Amino acid sequence: MDEKSISESIKNLRTARQLTLQDLADRTGLTKGYLSKVERSKKAPPYSTLNKIAAGLDIELTSLLAGDASPVKDVRLFLSKKENRPLIRETDLFAGYDYEPLAEGKPGKNMEPFIIHAPFDINRTYTHEGEETIHVLDGRLEFHYGDEVYNLNIGDNIYFDSIVPHVGKSLGRSKAKLLVVIYFYKRNRF
Repeated sequence: MDEKSISESIKNLRTARQLTLQDLADRTGLTKGYLSKVERSKKAPPYSTLNKIAAGLDIELTSLLAGDASPVKDVRLFLSKKENRPLIRETDLFAGYDYEPLAEGKPGKNMEPFIIHAPFDINRTYTHEGEETIHVLDGRLEFHYGDEVYNLNIGDNIYFDSIVPHVGKSLGRSKAKLLVVIYFYKRNRF
């Protein structure tokens, strides 16, 4: 899904739920004016803001990115089959990263797991609340954390506070394949 589609999806989901911009602002802590700009934009907001908007719409972030408007259900166990899992191609929002959301239909997650295919170039850094772990499944990764740089190989992993600016890029001829899990301090619910 591209950035324009994400912005349109936010508006469509909000209006389908009969929420005003002010209602969504109250639920997310974002301003009505900012949300209006998001809905009219051709670019989606940063990941952390999308997460707040998804919570305000009572859906998972991965559902928002996939264009799935299904309301959140109570699911204690969720099985994600590889053949049913979407591969979301790189966009400006994810700066060259291809990723596969894992447990994409599990509501109320404290963790957001992905398989990520890291780009060869760094276009931006990321910072968001929570903690994160990266495990290298294939390839090599150059990981930047604050002012430090770490080189990771197959089997290496790193666990960090994700409020510090961070980013990774593939080294070598093929993209590094990573298992990434982001932990949010509180569930994506009200």
